[in-house]
Amino acid sequence: MEAITKNKLYEGMFLIDSTLAGSDWDGVNNTIKTILEKAEAEIVSIRKWDDRRLAYEIKGKGRGTYILCYFKAGGEKIKDIEKAVQLSEQIIRVLILSAERITAEDIEKETPATEAEKKKSPDAVIQDAEPEKSPDAVIQDAETEQQSTDEEAEKEEAKKPEDTEQAEVLEQDQEEIAEDEQESEPRE
Repeated sequence: MEAITKNKLYEGMFLIDSTLAGSDWDGVNNTIKTILEKAEAEIVSIRKWDDRRLAYEIKGKGRGTYILCYFKAGGEKIKDIEKAVQLSEQIIRVLILSAERITAEDIEKETPATEAEKKKSPDAVIQDAEPEKSPDAVIQDAETEQQSTDEEAEKEEAKKPEDTEQAEVLEQDQEEIAEDEQESEPRE
């Protein structure tokens, strides 16, 4: 009689070389899927988490792309997955944790990579743009800007006499130094 094991939800964070992930994203994804399928795991979600500089080099790599994967598998299959990752040339590291307490909402939360993609998209640029201003608001802004420019000019004018005085004092000091040097030179 075979023991029936319940598949638990696990969270796997796979670390991939950034250059490899950028050049062959589908190949990297297929490698992870193949490893999980061989271990009879059911993939719930798999997506790019982020691309980051590593705290220290791992296998000569300074940057890495993290792929976040949620899957259901039997507990005895985790060692098989970790061993397959160690044998893989594409995956640098993996961390697998139990995710039994994670909800479906948590699984679907945005990752840093998806947030960055939204910021880069043209729709995000339109959303971030300032709303059109009324003519009165434009005039008000122009007047405020002119006032601040005038105030800055007044401050610069107020500084000039001090600068002039300092320049004169400096010039006098230099003249005195030059005179002292001439007096101290030995005469033949």
